[in-house]
Amino acid sequence: MWQPTLLESDGPLYERIAASLARDIQAGRLASGSRLPTLKELAAQLGVTPGTVGRAYELAQRRGLVDGEVGRGTFVREAGNGGDVRPLSTGSLPLSRPIPATASDLASDRVDLSIVKPNLEIQEPYLRAALADLAQASYLPEMLDYTPDGGLPPHRQAGATWMQQAGLPARAEQVVLTAGGQHGLWVVINALTRPGDLVFCESLCYPGVASVVHGLGRRLKGIKLDEAGMQADALREACREERPALVICIANCQNPTCSVMPADRRRQIAEIVREFDTTLVDDDIYGFLVPTGAAPLASFAPERSVYLTSLSKSVLSTVRLGYIHAPAEWLPGLAASVRTSIWMVSPLAAQIATILINGGKAEELGRAQQQEARARQQIVREALGEFEFRAQPAGFHIWLKLPPRWSSGDQFASMARSHGLIVAPGSSFAMNRDGEAQAFIRIAIMGGTRGQLRFVLAKLAGLLKTADALWL
Repeated sequence: MWQPTLLESDGPLYERIAASLARDIQAGRLASGSRLPTLKELAAQLGVTPGTVGRAYELAQRRGLVDGEVGRGTFVREAGNGGDVRPLSTGSLPLSRPIPATASDLASDRVDLSIVKPNLEIQEPYLRAALADLAQASYLPEMLDYTPDGGLPPHRQAGATWMQQAGLPARAEQVVLTAGGQHGLWVVINALTRPGDLVFCESLCYPGVASVVHGLGRRLKGIKLDEAGMQADALREACREERPALVICIANCQNPTCSVMPADRRRQIAEIVREFDTTLVDDDIYGFLVPTGAAPLASFAPERSVYLTSLSKSVLSTVRLGYIHAPAEWLPGLAASVRTSIWMVSPLAAQIATILINGGKAEELGRAQQQEARARQQIVREALGEFEFRAQPAGFHIWLKLPPRWSSGDQFASMARSHGLIVAPGSSFAMNRDGEAQAFIRIAIMGGTRGQLRFVLAKLAGLLKTADALWL
């Protein structure tokens, strides 16, 4: 039975299996037509799950190395039937492997550095396992029906469990399900404010806030922030000028500035919210990246706070599921907003999330994403260490200040795009539309493989070192 040789440099375990398969085929140790071990056989031999082996075989099949036949097994592809495809030149493996991808191969795989998201390859085996459980479950027919307002009780309990893991003393009966974090933000603003109301957020914040606030006919004002997040004094001064209906705050891994708010600042923000009798929205979708941080901001003023989170950044990108936790008296309005916008959250998506949370896999996925982010932050330091930027040890993005030779983030982003690099200019995060952060760009680092990230960051560094006048 074939036994792979696994090298640490080959990345995730399933890629290491596929890389060993490629080496043995190229070295002639596996002849065309050779039958590979079954998923269970190789999994038992390596001490891994059959899903991991299955993912490795699928990767090898996509690279033209093997063919799989239901009922017969997996075989090394015959020569002349695609077997001459160079297996390691697709750009989907790290640059450090023994048979490296070429720069041109990597360049053909565009890595979008403008979207903050978790690494997709880490998620796949978990989702496959959850889907398999769901397909065989006796309760599947219940997931095909309409759900009560707020979601099914087991799904709300899973949401409460997820929030408790983040440090919030959540109760299932105070949880409302949403179709992701962005939808959750829409639900909260629609339910708790009226057209014309004023909403505060950080002066630099992700564009989704502005699109929801303005789209619902509310007014938006950005509050100055520093390395610790939203400034308490600036918030108090703004509240004295005009009382807001909502204060939206990202206390953990703030997007885009990467700040993490210390406990004292969280306490100050909560006191100001109480002082001016307004409502606090704790947007905590990145809280899992700061496991040893302060208690959630909402816990400092629970009677007037909405805690908003989702699984899109931490667990599964496209199983669009989020959770809201709020005081009991606000729940009918929040549930009505969900019903108005999408009628109900998909119970199938909610059940997938519940399987992962209750089985401990969601927390495990979060830790895996943290570990991957830490490795990628090291790659960032190696590639861009000579430039000024802010980051968190396990953050999914960095906030980079452009060298003086570049006139603006918009200018640089436009030029980078012409070279196949997509970054987000700092001006797109300025809530007051006053040109703040014009000299910055945000770079998301979790897309593609580590090898691709090294390549595109090296290319980005070359652009940063070149004056914009030369490109113009």
